[in-house]
Amino acid sequence: MLVRCVLSFVLATFLVPLCSEARAAEITWHDVSEWGAEGRVLPDEDRARWFDRLPASAEGSVTKNVWNLSRHSSGMMVRFSTDATTIRVHYKLLSASLALPHMPATGVSGVDLYARDSEGTWRWVQVVKPGKQEMNQVLVSGLAEGFREYAVYLPLYNGVEFLQIGVPEGARFETHAPREKPIVFYGTSITHGACASRPGMVHTGILGRRLDRPVVNLGFSGNGRMDAEVGDILKRVDASVFVIDCLPNMQPGDVAQRCVPLVQQLREAHPETPIVLVEDRRNTNDWILPARQKHHTANHAALRNAYQQLQDLKVPNLYYIPGDGLYGTDSEGATDGSHASDLGFMRQAEIFEPVLRKALAAE
Repeated sequence: MLVRCVLSFVLATFLVPLCSEARAAEITWHDVSEWGAEGRVLPDEDRARWFDRLPASAEGSVTKNVWNLSRHSSGMMVRFSTDATTIRVHYKLLSASLALPHMPATGVSGVDLYARDSEGTWRWVQVVKPGKQEMNQVLVSGLAEGFREYAVYLPLYNGVEFLQIGVPEGARFETHAPREKPIVFYGTSITHGACASRPGMVHTGILGRRLDRPVVNLGFSGNGRMDAEVGDILKRVDASVFVIDCLPNMQPGDVAQRCVPLVQQLREAHPETPIVLVEDRRNTNDWILPARQKHHTANHAALRNAYQQLQDLKVPNLYYIPGDGLYGTDSEGATDGSHASDLGFMRQAEIFEPVLRKALAAE
């Protein structure tokens, strides 16, 4: 009995820690900040935190709410290639609040992994199910052998303090720098990502994969209002397309007052860059809520009027997306009537895609 106890003590004190250290040493960690993430506006400018969407200069310029929401990593995507059959992830979140009442932790705070298949198509692989503020775990194991490209989407409604990708020691690992000339989306909580089940399921991410283009997601929950201060930031971005999708946070009078000046603000800095105006999606229960239906109809009319004014002014390269069918017409495309489910995001992507392809062709 005494011998058994001594052996147990020796194992616990010396051998188990040594084994743990050996296992840790078998992983090579790669810090994402060393090669870059897509989705950071003006990435060469100083930031309060590396994973903020906006540069530090935006604080005090944009509203306090927009600034706070810009600390979320929504839309950010990191690319790398590896032949590893196991991929680990180690990241720490800004907030310990991992989920929302209408949105799961996988979407709010998860890390979402995609890979290109043999045909070059992006396909989903795995998502982290966060249970605490700092996660260090195997993201996926048992991968088919082969050297392929991967993409990691960052949390939608939380910030990231640091993010590392780990592969077994000796595995081939190559980083991919962020691509230039992103499609820039400026919008509301829906653009921000509510209420996708995973970070890669927002329509902005879906479209980025389908079009194989970098994306910047400037969705600000409750605060996408065609602000001139945000326009001042947008006009400094070398975008391939600007998508303005702010109506869910606006009233018809706001649209009439702000839409034309925002487009002119962008056009002054970017004479030819395509600009897409998007009507308000309809709440999926507006068929039985007359006041809500009336609001959407008035918002749509205000945007169509602004679009006509811009056409009369001969503003070039404008595109328009109607809102009635963005979630579909069967009332099944939202989580809570207002915010898209995965189905709603897929339906939005289907409608956005041909318009964006046309705009990109004219770029």
